Amino acid sequence: MDSMESFSWALLAIVISLLVLKLLNYSHGRKKLPPGPRPWPLIGNLNLIGPLPHQSLHKLSQTYGKLMYLKFGSTPVVVASSPDMAKQFLRTHDRVFASRPLTAAGKYTTYNYHDLTWAPYGPYWSQARKIYLNELFSGSRLDSFEYIRVEEMQTFISRLHKLSGDSIVLKDQFSLTNLSVISRMVWGRKYFSESRDEKEIVTLEEFQEMLDELFLLNGVLNIGDWIPWLRFLDLQGYVKRMKALSKRFDRFHDHVFEEHRARMKAEGEGFVAKDMVDLLLKLADDPNLEVKLGSDGVKGLTQDLIAGGTDTASTTVEWAMSELIRQPHLLKKATDELDSVIGRERWVQETDFPNLPFIDSILKETMRLHPVAVLLAPHLALEDCIVEGYDIAKGTTVFINTWSIGRDSDIWDEPQTFRPERFLGSVMDVKGQHFELLPFGSGRRMCPGYNLGLKMMRSLLGNLLHGFNWSLPGNMTIKDIDMQEVYGLSTQRKFPLVVVPKPRLANHLYN
Repeated sequence: MDSMESFSWALLAIVISLLVLKLLNYSHGRKKLPPGPRPWPLIGNLNLIGPLPHQSLHKLSQTYGKLMYLKFGSTPVVVASSPDMAKQFLRTHDRVFASRPLTAAGKYTTYNYHDLTWAPYGPYWSQARKIYLNELFSGSRLDSFEYIRVEEMQTFISRLHKLSGDSIVLKDQFSLTNLSVISRMVWGRKYFSESRDEKEIVTLEEFQEMLDELFLLNGVLNIGDWIPWLRFLDLQGYVKRMKALSKRFDRFHDHVFEEHRARMKAEGEGFVAKDMVDLLLKLADDPNLEVKLGSDGVKGLTQDLIAGGTDTASTTVEWAMSELIRQPHLLKKATDELDSVIGRERWVQETDFPNLPFIDSILKETMRLHPVAVLLAPHLALEDCIVEGYDIAKGTTVFINTWSIGRDSDIWDEPQTFRPERFLGSVMDVKGQHFELLPFGSGRRMCPGYNLGLKMMRSLLGNLLHGFNWSLPGNMTIKDIDMQEVYGLSTQRKFPLVVVPKPRLANHLYN
């Protein structure tokens, strides 16, 4: 009887344990998730994402709300589509969501996550951010490079003057100017040749093509990132392209660093850092650094500087010009402001911008309607977290849809209309404090180079509008300007803007 009784108790204990486990699993499985579409087996909700993911997600948010849960393959994804929701991830729970998912792009195009954009949250990223903020983008450092920005702006203006009356692809002109500024600041000189007579390691076209490929591959939805067991197949061929691009950048970086190291060696103790690569190479040898930078660190951080510094300003100003040409009364309002503040005897300088509120409003309105990073680079949950009463599990990827936020009729009057006047007299800025307008992100992962980006954009747009009248080529009318987008890490015009410049100031100013 005793053995029988003990067996019964043991059986009862097992049954109770199983029931408790079942209940625990049931309650665990009953986590309160944000609303979202039902996922399919294996692919999750990837079938709902078209070639413009930000627009697909925007459309879904109209059904499921400002905080939405999806599955991309086997990966849980949460999308925030309003300022309040963006604030939850970028400020309230900033530390929890401060990391990045480990993507193929981060692995193959940024030296195994050794840049600032894709580096996971941790000691390496913290140190790299400190270097960017304190060394490379400090106010005094940016001021010390002002002469480069002025010289390249003058070159840009005189080049446009020579092309006046001709049809030009505006983005090409911007890219050359921005690349010239950034390369002189980062590398000390231009390492690309603009003409056949110059002998450099790459031509301007080749380097621009490398940058375009970098932005495209860093923005794609790569199936292997979302369905890991399919990774080895590289179904879209993206990883193959990433590896090929990495080899091209590697050759280029090695050439640049070799030249810089030779000067460091030749000058010995008397070496003074003249550009950002000098600074990074000097820091790489610093024994007091918490985390050693190493060669990959210097390459990754340099690449971020060049890519980020070149593309954002060019893309934003091209969108701005596209919108202005479609509304000639806005062009006139901008040139009236420039004539009254600057006059017609000089060019726009960086110190003029506090006195040009309409030019500033044009840029803000462009960043609202055409944000360069339509989905801010993805964030990753480092631990379980409750956001707005919903359970967000560790390992969830978070997207902030700035394209959606810019089109939210709860915040913006006539959100689809380009109306810069909405920002006149407004305190709203783009520095990450106002979650309605986040072109550079916010919180720990905010773009550290936003100050330089703003200087470049203001200078480009101000001088373009001040120095030239703009028209469309041939029989083209403003109705013919196609405003379609192409998705990537930066969202560009599908068809580049082609325009005809004509000088509007006295001839001697252009030489």
